[in-house]
Amino acid sequence: MRPLQIEIRLNHLRENYQTLKQIHGGKLLAVVKADAYGHGAVRCAQALAGMADGFAVACLEEAVQLRENGIDAPIVLLEGVFDAAEYAEVDRLRLWPVVGCQWQLEALLNHDWQQSVYVWLKMDSGMHRAGFFPHHYAAAYTALSQSRHVAGIVKMTHFAAADDEERGMTEMQMEAFDLAVADLPAGETSLCNSAALLAYPQARRDWGRAGLALYGADPFLENDPRIRPVMRMVSRVFCDRVLQPHEPVGYGATFYTKRSTRVGVVACGYADGYPRCAPSGTPVAVDGEKSRIIGRVSMDMLTVELNGSHGHVGSEVELWGDAVSVNEVAAAAGTVAYELLCHAKRGRFVYSE
Repeated sequence: MRPLQIEIRLNHLRENYQTLKQIHGGKLLAVVKADAYGHGAVRCAQALAGMADGFAVACLEEAVQLRENGIDAPIVLLEGVFDAAEYAEVDRLRLWPVVGCQWQLEALLNHDWQQSVYVWLKMDSGMHRAGFFPHHYAAAYTALSQSRHVAGIVKMTHFAAADDEERGMTEMQMEAFDLAVADLPAGETSLCNSAALLAYPQARRDWGRAGLALYGADPFLENDPRIRPVMRMVSRVFCDRVLQPHEPVGYGATFYTKRSTRVGVVACGYADGYPRCAPSGTPVAVDGEKSRIIGRVSMDMLTVELNGSHGHVGSEVELWGDAVSVNEVAAAAGTVAYELLCHAKRGRFVYSE
């Protein structure tokens, strides 16, 4: 059996949720969209059942999967519906839709609701991706509040640069949000994504939304000791060789040895979700000791430097997890941890409690 394994530590997931909820102080959604950032939405939601105040997904299909697997807690549809007909399923499954544009609002008001619905009304406070502009927000809120089918409204927005504390954009977005809702009736609000939850106490309102940090990846590209990585991607050296100085390694002969070098071939490649653009020097850990990739990443394999007498056929190679942060690999590859976690595949998923 191919030795690539993707370990999902559900105990870390639960600990992270408890930590983030304590930091936030209010209610906290566990964001499990995109198959829980590649960790497995059903297993992660089941691990948090009875603990999480609710879950958040991107779309109806993801919510249906959770309901069909026994998740009864509130589920927020972060993108809302994509067609007016989807409100029938929202109604049946007791979902909480985000409303972020005029047609979604009108379709919701025109739907023949069989039970009351909680609506998350989104404001575009500066990200300019979705949501009502601040000067249109009160009208949308009023229209919803006048419907006898709307049981409650959560006022929300989304931050564009909460992971960049130097820009001041988050403060500007909070100010825009607070000014726009100042004259509206009191009620629940939701501002915090992971980065804001960790760094902006003034953004911690009624509902937080924990995404990347829930899975133990620090949105500030550091190793925040308060959260622990949930995913650990590991494989093994299945072949090794000794190369003399000035020998090429891998496709394109982009790397040449500078000295006599022991090279290990590892069962993992870009077809498994490891970034093809990860250059020589990208960190790995061989039997717990830091080493590096040398040569290009192939579809099914990559090559690593085996240090001195350390490392051999059968040695464990951690691609990311505990010894090597997923942020380190992402930085080396010129991407973000979100992408690496979401793309992890083909390896054998092993869930530990």
